[in-house]
Amino acid sequence: MHQRKYSLELISDLGFSGSQPCGFPIELNHKLTSVEFDEHVGSSIDLLLKDPCEYQRLVGRLLYLIVTRPDISFALQSLSQYMHQPKQSHMKAAIRVVKYVKQSPGLGIFLSASASPKLQAFCDVDWASYPNTRRSVTGYLVKFGDSLISWKAKKQPTISRSLVETEYRSI
Repeated sequence: MHQRKYSLELISDLGFSGSQPCGFPIELNHKLTSVEFDEHVGSSIDLLLKDPCEYQRLVGRLLYLIVTRPDISFALQSLSQYMHQPKQSHMKAAIRVVKYVKQSPGLGIFLSASASPKLQAFCDVDWASYPNTRRSVTGYLVKFGDSLISWKAKKQPTISRSLVETEYRSI
């Protein structure tokens, strides 16, 4: 199950048909911040977008891809936090996700009739991944045989004081 046609239309509509694809949906150790956080720390390098509708539309179109692309769910979970006041860095990060999708537009979910019905679950956390709130992100996926049946990336509702506490809360 994939959305190859939709992915190629998205890439074409944004004018990235001739651009270089990215290997990862988000940059390593790159933290997105809000306008309030930038004001608090005195950073004024990153400016607000003049038209937030363009960013909101792009993130909405990418959210539609999550149905068959669990590999971009963490990146979009981060990007969707800034729909109200998107900055240039947020738009740059969203464009990077599009360039990542360009690398393999036909990637999707494989549903197989496995001979060994085995239920597996995996989870991971990103401790204090949001600099302005210090909240952590939990991600999980569930497989039945070789088929992915459920996945999610979610910001934890409380602030954890350590990685161990974050891991415990994710269970």
